[in-house]
Order: sequence, then structure tokens, then C-alpha cells
Amino acid sequence: MSEEQAVRVMVVDDHPMWRDAVARDLAAAGFDVVATAGDGPQAVRRAQAVVPDVLVLDLNLPGLPGVAVCKELVGENPALRVLVLSASGEHQDVLEAVKSGATGYLLKSASTEELVDAVRRTAVGDPVFTPGLAGLVLGEYRRLASDPAPAAPDEPKAPRLTDRETEVLRLVAKGLSYKQIAERLVISHRTVQNHVQNTLGKLQLHNRVELVRYAIERGLDDA
Repeated sequence: MSEEQAVRVMVVDDHPMWRDAVARDLAAAGFDVVATAGDGPQAVRRAQAVVPDVLVLDLNLPGLPGVAVCKELVGENPALRVLVLSASGEHQDVLEAVKSGATGYLLKSASTEELVDAVRRTAVGDPVFTPGLAGLVLGEYRRLASDPAPAAPDEPKAPRLTDRETEVLRLVAKGLSYKQIAERLVISHRTVQNHVQNTLGKLQLHNRVELVRYAIERGLDDA
């Protein structure tokens, strides 16, 4: 996607006034709001039809919960970024959203400026969490990584990553955003994205959650 091309966003919430206000704010900030939906099944159908870059998703939806919507759509299209926008800061809700494939989690108490910034960052793959939730999510990554994954008997040898790819992966595992990694390594944000995409391809992984789990399983977060 070129820098000039507007990010395609879809807003899903069962409260019409809130949904319309969020869609209006995002459109005013320069996003291309391609669709909205008010319930789970409608969200799945419309997202499949319009294929947004970012899905701004409430968890509490009639017909099909937001977590199930996220899981189905990200399963079909791993490139989809999902930003959960929820009234709930319950840890269980946050962790369920992350496990279903959400890139970020923002509380509805966030300001318009925070929402706009969160959607921008979500679009480029940065994990965005309401302050206080990022540590919780990293802790969950660690817990997931400590669960033994079933190994196939004929599992192929791990593909070889370049030194720079390994370095980027290590910083991703430590919870740094792509912007922070770019600053740390004195490279561009786009270069960080390219390294992550190459690494995902080599390791046959689909998203940042799987990438972090892979890195933590190999102890890269402690290196």
C-alpha cells in the first residue's frame, strides 16, 4: 500500500450513534471508511465483501461476539488488522481478543486523537494497547510460549534468518513497536516492516502474535 493511499477502515459497533460518530471522526482524519456494521454476522459479511485494511471492532455484538468475528476474519485474511474498541478493560476480554487475532485494544474512554493515532499505528502493524494493558498482553505471550506446542515428528529444520531479521525479531519479542525498533536500529519504519514480513514468510507464520510466540519459545526476548 502506498503512503498516499488512504487506509480502508470498517467500524463495527451495535450502538448506531457511537458507530456513526467513530466513522465520522475517522473519515475526518483522512481514513477511507468503507463500511460499518451493527452485529456480528453483518460484520463478517460486509468485511468479506469490502476487505478493509483495519477493522475497528466492539466485542459486545448481537448475533456473534466480537472475538468470534475477529477469529473468523483474521483466519480468512491474516493481513487484516483488528483494533478492538471496547468499554471493557477486563483482562479476560483483552486476552481473548489478542488470542483471536486482534492487533490492538483501546478503551472507549480514549480521546478522538488517541483513536485516530491507534488506527494509524494499527494499519502499519504496530500493537496498540490502552496504557496498562500492554504488559498484560506481553505476559500472556510468555504464558502461551511456555505451553509446549505439539511437534510433528518430521518437523523441518527451522529456516535460517539473517542477523538483521533475528535482531528485529528479538526486539519484537521484547514488545517494542515498529517505530521504536526503527529508532533503535537506525533504519526506516518501512525497512522494519519488510524484515518482519520476510521473517513471517520464512517461518510460515501469519501474524505478530505467532511471531512473538515463536521468538519467546526460543528465548529471544531474554537475549
